[in-house]
Amino acid sequence: MTTPLLPIPRWTDAAVAIEAPGVGAGNWVGAPSVVLHEGTYHLAYRLRAPLGHGRGLATVLARSTDGVHFTEVARVTKDRFGAESLERPALVVTPEGRWRLYVSCATPGSKHWWVDVLEADSVEDLARAPGRTVLPGDARHAVKDPVVVRDSVGWHLWASVHPLDVPGHEDRMTTEYYRSADGLTWEHGGTALMPRAGRWDSRGVRVSAVFRIDGRWAATYDGRASAAENWEERTGLAYGGADPADAFTAQGPAPVAQSPFAGHGLRYLGVVGQPGGGYRLYYEGTREDGAHELRTELLLPPVRTTGRRAAAAS
Repeated sequence: MTTPLLPIPRWTDAAVAIEAPGVGAGNWVGAPSVVLHEGTYHLAYRLRAPLGHGRGLATVLARSTDGVHFTEVARVTKDRFGAESLERPALVVTPEGRWRLYVSCATPGSKHWWVDVLEADSVEDLARAPGRTVLPGDARHAVKDPVVVRDSVGWHLWASVHPLDVPGHEDRMTTEYYRSADGLTWEHGGTALMPRAGRWDSRGVRVSAVFRIDGRWAATYDGRASAAENWEERTGLAYGGADPADAFTAQGPAPVAQSPFAGHGLRYLGVVGQPGGGYRLYYEGTREDGAHELRTELLLPPVRTTGRRAAAAS
């Protein structure tokens, strides 16, 4: 039985796709969402400045032919939504060939978040498209960081949800699952992933990517054990069932990937399947000076040798 290739970052084999916007902690670029469409990589990512300088300033849209070197084509700023900050977006293409950008927006003066969607005929036109709220949250919950998947059954969305019932503890988070027939009107389908008491992910878990392995759904997720680890989450692995609505079960006693530098942040992993097999990965990683950069690496399946070639290799 062949062991499936898992989309787990290795760090040492990565290239920097987008440099950090400045030096030092709080200068972050990342939270990527990537679509490989008709041979071109389309990237949406969050640009952030340190606290006191604007936080999540904009969602940047860019494209690339090799998946490593990107050219900016449009920018959506937080003022566009009347938001205090922007967090992870989700970029998707519809069956009709139109583009959607789901944007995480912070309500000014509060810990509340909501999700809007923009839709246009091209990625560039998203910057001018009208917005529509699709996940409003409520007085008790903030909702953000959507991961959106469309299959033959319909649309699926996993979002991080933060309870607002205890002041000063709004960083706690679970991942909730939503389903939709059109990607616009969503129905809550249950909790997809919960923190594990006493573990490295006991404070909060946020699904970062969803994919299929051996006929079942699997996910990578961001986890943290304390409020102090907010913004420096590490990556874990979880398995679900045959139905996307099935809850995920976190695997193992430790993260599967992290930065080698202080803080160890490796989060918001994006997984892009390759036409010939394997994955191209995108993630936000903490570098030595504390800034966050957007990194990418290519994972290819091992080359199989059979028959005469295998005999020669031995």
